[in-house]
Amino acid sequence: MAIHPHTYLSNINGHPAAASQLNPLAFAGFAHFTAMQVRNAKVKGLDLHLDRLRNASLAFFGRAPSDELLRSYIRMAIQEGAADQSLTVTVFSPLGEFTADSMDVEPDVLVRTSAPSDGPKGPLRLSVISHQRPLAAIKHVGEVGKTYYLHQAIRQGFDDAAFVDERGHLSEATIWNLVFWDGETVIWPRAEMLKGTMMGMVQRQLARFEVPQRHEFITLERLEELSGAAVMNSWTPGIPVSAIASYTIEEARPFIELLHRAHEAEPAEFP
Repeated sequence: MAIHPHTYLSNINGHPAAASQLNPLAFAGFAHFTAMQVRNAKVKGLDLHLDRLRNASLAFFGRAPSDELLRSYIRMAIQEGAADQSLTVTVFSPLGEFTADSMDVEPDVLVRTSAPSDGPKGPLRLSVISHQRPLAAIKHVGEVGKTYYLHQAIRQGFDDAAFVDERGHLSEATIWNLVFWDGETVIWPRAEMLKGTMMGMVQRQLARFEVPQRHEFITLERLEELSGAAVMNSWTPGIPVSAIASYTIEEARPFIELLHRAHEAEPAEFP
């Protein structure tokens, strides 16, 4: 039986999570996760979320929950919750962190739901911070730098922060992938970063549309030559970026519309 649509859940291994189970997770940093938006009880890019969870689990714990088990947990949360919601799947060791005991053990799975989100409207102005996320290819918890640099950006009059690596190449933003436009081609940064599930969905639909795409090293100076910029994450396929540091970027409506059209073309499925 479905619960009230405005009630949200926290389940561990398919069962309601008790406070005693959640307390140790409050400050735990050795876990990874994926976040998705559920609309009309369906999810887009579910295969990408499952790939992310499987690969990160193998890297962290030496083993991974099966795709079917993860599907069943996601399906249960959708069936018991609202048709539209945010859903996060976190995989963690039941034996905690800072110990060898957490190696090569079957991880536990926390599924929690919350209100749906489409992200801010934008456009956004991004400060620039020299920062490289540890284990950048994995979406893991405990990254204090993301919030710290967000706060610093706001104090400086910006909306959020973008990162440049040690070679001066833009990589990603705090909780966003970056994407650029030269008027004809969609350009993705070439850097060590997390490949977002939204990024994966947009890329494969743009390929289906036969829209040119390429990966390039993007310096701040390169921004002067580009015609548009955006950020994306599980909330949205594209929010325009109007400035990065002192560089002003024109809001390219056709570019933003293209990103959204690519996401709309991605099929949704019930797990």
